[in-house]
Amino acid sequence: MNKQVTFEQVSLNTECFGNPDNPAILLIMGAASSMIWWETPFCQLLADQGFFVIRYDNRDTGKSTSYPPGKPEYTFEDLADDAIRVLDSYTVEKAVIMGMSMGGMLTQMIALRHPERVRGIVLLSSMYFAAGAENLPYSSEEVNEFFASFGQNEPENDHELLEYAIRQWRVTNKSSRPKDVEHIRAMLKLDIERAANYASRVNHSYAQVTGDELGRIAEIQTPALVIHGTEDVVIPYIHGEMLAGTIPDSVLYTMEGAGHELHPQDYIPVVKQIVSRFAP
Repeated sequence: MNKQVTFEQVSLNTECFGNPDNPAILLIMGAASSMIWWETPFCQLLADQGFFVIRYDNRDTGKSTSYPPGKPEYTFEDLADDAIRVLDSYTVEKAVIMGMSMGGMLTQMIALRHPERVRGIVLLSSMYFAAGAENLPYSSEEVNEFFASFGQNEPENDHELLEYAIRQWRVTNKSSRPKDVEHIRAMLKLDIERAANYASRVNHSYAQVTGDELGRIAEIQTPALVIHGTEDVVIPYIHGEMLAGTIPDSVLYTMEGAGHELHPQDYIPVVKQIVSRFAP
């Protein structure tokens, strides 16, 4: 079921799976990516295991409110608080919050900003920002070079935009996992078609962090599950190790050979880890 959540001139597109009487899990996708990247089979697997699953488009993605490229009218704190608005709209008092990449960053913030609403957190391919973060490796040279050229030779039509998105996917999702390129092409095409303005997805790169939550994750009191691939070229595996080593009640699940992705090959083992940690 799809539902638009509206407040203060903001509209967020959401979708749910499963029985609303079951314990909830809220899925927050990463930067520049809409909710469809929490693919339906993964959401259905969680629902089949007894969760009420909610996914949604962050601002500037999918069918949610978008702003002019380069001019986001929100902070990361606003994005974190959006998640609570979504829970409110479904009358969910507490939920497991699962975030991928930037979504994991927002999840860390939510655990400290709204601890009374969080039953547990799952951080997938997420970045570590606390003490010692300045000494950690970050994206590969190829990833950095690709994004350094962002804005040059802008795609002039939907075909060029799709080809650009595919090149971005190839650069950021390198790993030993098999690649279904035609499926990814179809997903990216759908992502472009769903977006009010696909170019606005860059706004996540311009949004500011105004609070200090990301440096205080040692204060997180909720149980945590950290999931990270060993071949992640966007956020190296050591970030997962640092997150799990810093958040007090945390468990690290290592996806050997996985990159910056939630690959279909990992759906079942990841769901098993979530159920084991946060059994409905």
